[in-house]
Amino acid sequence: MNSRTLDSSPTAGPTAALDTASACWLKTLDRLERTTVADPAIRALQRGIRSLPLGAMRDLLRGRPLGHPVHPVLVQVPIGCWLSASVLDCVPGTQHASTTLTAVGLAGVAPAAVAGWADWADLPPEQARVGLVHAASNIAAVACYTASLAARLRGRSARGRLWALSGMAAVAVSGALGGHVAYRQAVGAHASA
Repeated sequence: MNSRTLDSSPTAGPTAALDTASACWLKTLDRLERTTVADPAIRALQRGIRSLPLGAMRDLLRGRPLGHPVHPVLVQVPIGCWLSASVLDCVPGTQHASTTLTAVGLAGVAPAAVAGWADWADLPPEQARVGLVHAASNIAAVACYTASLAARLRGRSARGRLWALSGMAAVAVSGALGGHVAYRQAVGAHASA
């Protein structure tokens, strides 16, 4: 079998597309980590968050009693609710449940966001840059889910589902960015150990 036969196999196309998408994503993250345009704002925001008189609450928000950050634990509420709402949106007769899950997900945003900002305030510049875009993507997701809830409460379930799908796309981007920040933090911790 020659290499041309292997390249034209049905799996070569999807694998090549995935490799291309992955390379593009990693290149974008690399550029984002190196861009310094937002650094003055990032430094000011980090100083402001670190200067908040939180006392022992800061350690709780950072997850020190657990031995690991609490933000990834807290994001499970909004993400889980919103993903479940999207699944139920595909099931006839579950509009009320989808609306409830959308609302509960929105209620779970604040604790997750506060813990995330507490963690972000101590990140080095490369991670803080990606973390800021992560936060912006989360804001977009919250805006979409707020619009989804408003539409659902007005009886416009189709519009609510569309807003929810947009919100889920923002959550996916945000999750990928947050995972990158967490991975970079773990790699950095292991490299300095």
